[in-house]
Amino acid sequence: MSAQKTALIVIDVQESFRAAPYWDEDSLPTFLSHLQPLIDGAKAAGMPVLQVFHAEGTGPFSEASGLVETMAPLNIEPDAIFKKPRHSALVGSGLDVWLNTHGIRRVIISGIRTEQCCETTARHAYDLGYNVDFVSEATLTFPMTDDAGREWSADELHARTKLVLSGRFVRVATVKEALAGAAEALPSPGGTAVA
Repeated sequence: MSAQKTALIVIDVQESFRAAPYWDEDSLPTFLSHLQPLIDGAKAAGMPVLQVFHAEGTGPFSEASGLVETMAPLNIEPDAIFKKPRHSALVGSGLDVWLNTHGIRRVIISGIRTEQCCETTARHAYDLGYNVDFVSEATLTFPMTDDAGREWSADELHARTKLVLSGRFVRVATVKEALAGAAEALPSPGGTAVA
């Protein structure tokens, strides 16, 4: 698919996370080392770069906190900015309207958190009929503890997300593959692979 029919969506890469109790600054450089080239490559290819912020009523994700802004040191000049009240970037933000208005049929998903807002948006986008590339290496998450007290590492959560999404809802892609566009067949709604 051409760059004109594809958009990069950068989800929730915002300062709000630095105020969260689970924040891990050590994980940021590796994440940014994948996300920044993805953004730069999309811009160079003429692909729209869309930035989504999570905004809610209270706490560090509220606009009153002053933290609903691009996480430093990410360098991004988005073509459009959206604010979402839910996990899916396609709920209550106007993003789907923008994508449809601009003829976008394929989206590339990146951002924070891998198994929450990124995964939810990817599934939702697929169900709305978009082809979806999920760039796991350009997503970030943090360890979580389940009800039995077991801690799941960020690497385990990445692996789990890739397992449940790949070939069903998305093509899990590297930065290079996502920017190349159709290096492999993409799952499409209805179960038919398209190039």
